[in-house]
Amino acid sequence: MPTRDSAWPQGTPCWVDCSVDDPAAARDYYSRLLGWEILDSPPEAGGYLMAMSNGRPAAGIGPKMGNVAMPSVWTTYLAADSADAVAGSITAAGGAVYMPPFDVLDVGRMSIAADPGGAVFGLWEAKAHTGAGVYNEPGAYCWNELHTGQYTPSQEFYRSVFGWSFTEIGDGQNFVYSTFAVPGGSETAGGLMDSSLLPGETPPYWLTWFQVDGLDAALGKAVELGGTSMMGPDDSPFGRMGVVQGPQGEVFGLIDPNVVVGAGR
Repeated sequence: MPTRDSAWPQGTPCWVDCSVDDPAAARDYYSRLLGWEILDSPPEAGGYLMAMSNGRPAAGIGPKMGNVAMPSVWTTYLAADSADAVAGSITAAGGAVYMPPFDVLDVGRMSIAADPGGAVFGLWEAKAHTGAGVYNEPGAYCWNELHTGQYTPSQEFYRSVFGWSFTEIGDGQNFVYSTFAVPGGSETAGGLMDSSLLPGETPPYWLTWFQVDGLDAALGKAVELGGTSMMGPDDSPFGRMGVVQGPQGEVFGLIDPNVVVGAGR
């Protein structure tokens, strides 16, 4: 079981959480779908819920922040040694900081920002909460990828802010996709997809993939519990996969990496 107890290297997708109108309903949905034990946080945490997988933090669920209308979303958080310093780099590189860095009790310091294409992501400076304590196993997130119509400018932005290096793995025409690694990292940390090549292009967004054991059953359960299948089931070199819109409109991926077709990474 891949686990981690220390802060993640800067630029690594280190946490995901779901912002919804009805956290109690989301709690029921995801606990039944992914087998999470979802714990209450202290009253001062504003109703934030902590999802545990095998006794370790896997994800968060909470009410939407602020008074501005927004869709229900899964947010990918990128690790920051200093949220304030990275927020400054985001602005300098042409991105936007929607929520300036602020302390979250004694657990960390966070910010919400967007790249120049408009894809929203979070920053997490770890303190008592270091981020995901479990990953790359059923019930935990295993991949985070940016879908954007501004592929090359997005690479330039994240390279400037986080120092990412990119490896192209697509064919360069029909499938334009790269993986990224953080400075000094020996493994891929996530991916970028050129979504302008897809039919019905959507605004740029970060997609979180959760690992499952048996994609078809998991996808069927996601729909049975009130979600909508948006893609799949499909076979790929990386696993059998599907994309789901949750009951409150949030989008996420499910993948079984043990069922692969073709040459993978």
